[in-house]
Amino acid sequence: MDKLTDEKIMYEVQHGQLSAMTELFDRYHVPVYNFFLRLTMDRSTSEDLTQNLFYRIIRYRQSFSTTAGTFKSWMYQMARNLHADHCRNKQRMAAVERQTDSFEDIADLKHGFEESDFKKLKNALSALGSVDRELIVLSRYEGLKYADIAKMKNMSLGSVKVQIHRALKQLRHFYFNQENDR
Repeated sequence: MDKLTDEKIMYEVQHGQLSAMTELFDRYHVPVYNFFLRLTMDRSTSEDLTQNLFYRIIRYRQSFSTTAGTFKSWMYQMARNLHADHCRNKQRMAAVERQTDSFEDIADLKHGFEESDFKKLKNALSALGSVDRELIVLSRYEGLKYADIAKMKNMSLGSVKVQIHRALKQLRHFYFNQENDR
């Protein structure tokens, strides 16, 4: 039996079958939680933001349109907006960037990591600026296409490619400088 696409499930949700939202929650609550965790570096805040995101999806379900993109890109745009609102409201952006010690993560369900490598990657990721970190999280952790990210951030595709290239270069620099510090 073929699995329903996200867009078909969202169509059902838009037409009053709110129980269909359970499937989208099952598909995305862990990736969305990890998205928020990588941006906020706080478990409790990430749990709250994840919960709020799914409330917003239900609340604004009528605004979703397949002509504007995929469900996944629409959902991550909403997640970005929610994170920005959170930072603005709490004025935590500066504090979030300093909170590397409380950064915990859910292990990737498909791939294992060496704990020391993962910690070095987390430290390198947290050393990036918020814009670069968000681009890497969206492209590398959440698997969004550059075109989707460009649409989300209202940027050209070329600018997104250049910024991600520079962010990855900087991430590599931070990662390997930790190697040299040992």
